Amino acid sequence: MGQKSMRWADGFIAVDWGTTNRRAYSIDEGGRCAQEFEDGKGVLSVPAGGFPDAVAEIRQRLGDKPLLLAGMVGSNRGWKEAPYVPCPAGMDQLVSALVRPSEREAIVPGVSYVGEGRADVMRGEEVQLLGAAAAGLVDPDALVCHPGTHNKWVVLRGGSIQSFRTVMTGELFNLLKEHSILADLLKGEVADNDPFRAGVRCALEREILPAELFSVRARVLLGEARKEDAPSYASGLLIGTDVRIGLSLPTGAQVVVMGKPELTRLYAAAIAEMKREAIELDGEQCFLAGIRQIAKRI
Repeated sequence: MGQKSMRWADGFIAVDWGTTNRRAYSIDEGGRCAQEFEDGKGVLSVPAGGFPDAVAEIRQRLGDKPLLLAGMVGSNRGWKEAPYVPCPAGMDQLVSALVRPSEREAIVPGVSYVGEGRADVMRGEEVQLLGAAAAGLVDPDALVCHPGTHNKWVVLRGGSIQSFRTVMTGELFNLLKEHSILADLLKGEVADNDPFRAGVRCALEREILPAELFSVRARVLLGEARKEDAPSYASGLLIGTDVRIGLSLPTGAQVVVMGKPELTRLYAAAIAEMKREAIELDGEQCFLAGIRQIAKRI
């Protein structure tokens, strides 16, 4: 055990391996990120039996070090399935459930929730959430919003994940953008502007999202809104609905929005429309904080 710990302490490679992309970081013995790369080789691009070669490629680029992997690489579509750890889940529970393809690789499990008549899962976000809590970047009892394709609203208790709920906001917007009657209106950029905030307020006040989404088209056809404002307004409707769901939890806890800055900015603006203040955190820095904490415990 001591020799194994020494190898991780001497440096390792951290990989955030998603469905459609992967990002790898070379962490030196001082815990600093010395080198990194990102590419489009997500788990769905790896052929059957191809993960050893994909892992070897990472080492060729960043050095012959142990690998600590998180995200969809641990799913049933990934390299080796790392079963979900049930809530409440903290850093120690993740470490005790690591899956080891070999002595020099470890895969972080996801987290599951069952209760209140529903079920939910996450895979990848848990490293960021628990890393931020362990590093003191968030209150240990915070309410965390983690936007992305599938947004997560997470209740922390004592620095552990107590419960969470997933809202498919990002995927819904992409489906509308590619496959709906609104597709030709949603090709432009989304910004935190007046149309976006109007969409948020509409979603917060009226709670009739399917009807309001059709109005995105009707408003443009009848000259009540500009075509170029449609992406921001539609995004505001979806994110406003998402925020209404997340902030329906009866808590006065600190609200944190964690993820890519272009998304946290929009969610923080929507949360402000509900007269709540949100702290924004960069998801990449939270991932690195979490992965370092896991490596220390191996």
